[in-house]
Amino acid sequence: MKGLKRTLLALGVAGLPAAAMADIEMLDDSAMGDITGQAGVTIELETKLNIDRFIYTDEGSLEINDIFVGGTNRSDMFSELGVNLMGSTAQENDLLDNIRIEIDILSDGDALINVLPQTFGAVDMRISTGAWNLTGTSNSTTVLDNFQADMVMGGANIEIDTATDNLNFRADIAIDDMDFDMPFIALGIEDLSLTGADYDPVRNKNIPDLFAKVDLDIYKRQNSQGVDSLAIDMDEFRADITMGGVIVGGTSIGRVFMDDLAVTNTRMLVYGH
Repeated sequence: MKGLKRTLLALGVAGLPAAAMADIEMLDDSAMGDITGQAGVTIELETKLNIDRFIYTDEGSLEINDIFVGGTNRSDMFSELGVNLMGSTAQENDLLDNIRIEIDILSDGDALINVLPQTFGAVDMRISTGAWNLTGTSNSTTVLDNFQADMVMGGANIEIDTATDNLNFRADIAIDDMDFDMPFIALGIEDLSLTGADYDPVRNKNIPDLFAKVDLDIYKRQNSQGVDSLAIDMDEFRADITMGGVIVGGTSIGRVFMDDLAVTNTRMLVYGH
């Protein structure tokens, strides 16, 4: 391959006029290495995802219908702020857009991936599904239906450490409106919102405090049987959660507010059995 590359280079140089050749200084392999990979890669993204049906099968099956991931087609997220959080240039559509992905590989081999808005503001996202059905050879039931979540993301970071084989994922998120039904227990949730624990829609309309911070370490760890497993650790997650309506048997039984919910020292292992 090295010989082929040098041959192609020589053919290209041979076609240049002599005057131009006088100003060309050929680089050796070490010099080429110094200028290779000095800048990372930036990707500007807009997309949406539709899946008619996702099926996980063990002895029975879990099927999730009508999956959609895209934009909210809204400009009134967290309307109490009185601003368009997606920025003045953000378009109202159902695309997951206004995303810039920056990828860098450091000298020690570590990978850094930053996900940011292209323009000033946040990234809006809608996730919705139809029925989540558990099915077996003789029976079935719908455990979740009419799920929809409209959220904004301030940014996300992924870092892969080659020395420890650890993937760290961090993201700033806030949910403006989430609704879902759980038909098998006659329960429904309406107008659920999730924000940072220090955000107050009346006294503290501070946009940085709007976001709850997710921080996960994902790596390989042995379980109690000595088998390598997927490990997910979360030291702390703090948020305020409001449920605008709790529906039981088709009737609202009131609202729920959880102030400064703290989930700490969470360790999880995932493996087959």
